Formats: sequence, structure tokens, C-alpha cells
Amino acid sequence: MASLKERLAEDIKAAMRAKDSERLGTLRLISAAIKQKEVDERIELDDAAVLAVLDKMVKQRKDAITQFHAGNRPDLAQKESAELTLLESYMPAALSEGEVTSEVESALAELLASGEPKGPAAMGKAMALLKPRLAGRADMGLVSRLLKEKLSQ
Repeated sequence: MASLKERLAEDIKAAMRAKDSERLGTLRLISAAIKQKEVDERIELDDAAVLAVLDKMVKQRKDAITQFHAGNRPDLAQKESAELTLLESYMPAALSEGEVTSEVESALAELLASGEPKGPAAMGKAMALLKPRLAGRADMGLVSRLLKEKLSQ
């Protein structure tokens, strides 16, 4: 299986050949964000880091869509929605709430097995365990909410 960066490069070439300027523009935005992160940190991004960049871009698009709808700018909201659709095509399949709940429970079980006390103090350690596992596959706000519910029981 090709890495996300390789897949992105191939999709850019395909969009150029097809003269699909809208898609090409969005693909170049993604590529530029990835390259910027690599230059800033002087590293080569792996798929997990690329997913983190894509996740950030997805959040930005969702926020922009909300703002454009609030500002009565459906034309700009439509453009952001198209970019969001393309960005989401590179993201792994999202987990259901039940799957996220089971991941949260398994992370808490690991923490309790290692001797960590249960309660609000375990929140940070549990999130540190869950973030790499669920990156790009679950809304971290949902993960946080579920974790707080489990820790308060």
C-alpha cells in the first residue's frame, strides 16, 4: 500500500492530466501543508503525522463552513465543503461511538492494571494512550467526553 504522500502525489498528477483545477487546488493545499510541517520541523512525515496534518485541515474546514453559514456566505461554504469532502477521502474510516467507547475502556483497563489511580488525575495519561490509537479515526472531543464519563463512575 502506498503511503499517503505517494497517493497524494499521484492524485495531483491525475488532477493535472484531467485539468480538474478545483481538485488540483485543494490537493496542492494539502501538499503545501505537509511540506510546510516537514520544513518547520526538519523531519520527513510518516503516515501518522500526515494524518495529523489532514485532521487539522478538516477541523479548519468544518469551522470555516460554520462561520460562512453564520455570515450568510453559502458560496464560500460550498467551496469549503468541497475541500472537506476531498480531505476526508484521505482520512481512515471513522470509528462509531461504540468502538470509541471500547477503546476508552481498554485504555482505562491498561492504566488501572499499571497501578494508576482512577479519577480525574488519570485523564491526561488516558488521553496520551488514546490519541495515537485514535488519531484521524475519532473526534477527540467525543473521546474526551466519554473518558470523563468513565472516570466519574
